[in-house]
Amino acid sequence: MTTDVSQTLATTPTTLADSSVPRPVLDIVVPVYNEQADIADSVRRLHAHLRTHVPYAARITVADNASTDDTLAIATELATEIDGLRVMHLDEKGRGRALNAVWRRSDAEIVAYCDVDLSTDLNALMPLIAPLISRHSDIAIGTRLSRSSRVVRGAKREFISRSYNLILRTTMGAKFSDAQCGFKAMRTDIARELLPYVEDTGWFFDTELLVLAERIGLRIAEIPVDWVDDPDSTVDIVATAVADLKGCARVGFALATGRLPIVELRAAIGRDRAPGPAIEGVPPGLVGQLARFCVVGVASTLAYAVLYLMLHSVLGAQVSNFVALAITAVLNTAANRRFSFGVRGRADAVRHHLFGLGVFVFGWLVTAGSLAMLHILVADTSKQLELLVLIVANLVATITRFVGLRWIFRPQLDAADAAA
Repeated sequence: MTTDVSQTLATTPTTLADSSVPRPVLDIVVPVYNEQADIADSVRRLHAHLRTHVPYAARITVADNASTDDTLAIATELATEIDGLRVMHLDEKGRGRALNAVWRRSDAEIVAYCDVDLSTDLNALMPLIAPLISRHSDIAIGTRLSRSSRVVRGAKREFISRSYNLILRTTMGAKFSDAQCGFKAMRTDIARELLPYVEDTGWFFDTELLVLAERIGLRIAEIPVDWVDDPDSTVDIVATAVADLKGCARVGFALATGRLPIVELRAAIGRDRAPGPAIEGVPPGLVGQLARFCVVGVASTLAYAVLYLMLHSVLGAQVSNFVALAITAVLNTAANRRFSFGVRGRADAVRHHLFGLGVFVFGWLVTAGSLAMLHILVADTSKQLELLVLIVANLVATITRFVGLRWIFRPQLDAADAAA
């Protein structure tokens, strides 16, 4: 449920129902939860930037996500002194919930959002909305992973961010580079059509929106941004990462089973897309496939070993094994799909990766069991001995992976042989 606080508290800012106020071109939402220390300064800075640097009618909407401190009261007071500031209150938490509710109700031509800490340099705002105003693009996102971006943040956040985006590119064929940068905009007419199908109410909202948009053929513009990490951020990185991975699994399942109306949405609001996937040439025979599979396996094992040793001192043996195995399993499936078996494009990509994750679970059970047995038999083990046992156990899982992948890619391989 959403309540327009600017109306219920009889303050003066614009509301959707106020027909005397010109329709804004831009409605930029600032989702907040218990941000009493930062909200006043951030909103004033954002308002000053809009007034000075954005030559279009713009509105700021503060979306309060069930704050328990004085955030809502401060925001409401700000609305009495800043023209074009609206405050909305939600009874439940969730950044995605707030954006979904506000964006779908907005009367602006373009809806956007930025994090309350303003970690993203606001000078990127005009480049963000320009391709939407011209209708060159449907969605625009800030990216911290462009070579021209200037980013200041810790190594842990950097590693998690790049790993997450790599997983998205390999498992879902995502072309966008930075799913979680808190700086995005989209055309409102597109938002009204698309957002009813975006289920997540939290941090995965961005990813789900972008994956769905890309699948139905919308154009996503990426804008390099300068970004400085907020050291006082209250976001739980681990919990957010776990929730994101669960979201990936849910969306992947929905795409694989046809629960999402991709064809209908593509016909209604999508743009023309490139031709579908194909197998380039004739894939190598069994010997060639096995040779290429071994090359990928060696690279995956080296990557696994590096990740395991890097994470061991922080996460411990079992958790490090799980994380390193999960990341390399996704990359291994993508590499074998393309390199070992010659499969190109997105056709059945989700099904292939879901199968790869199933093989990953089997491999994890084998390696975790081997690790547990080692700890039972040897009281004081070193990281090197643990790694040796895990590599041996991975060989068993690798044989299973080759047989399984060759079976799952069989239809594509048969089709290529028939074409040849």
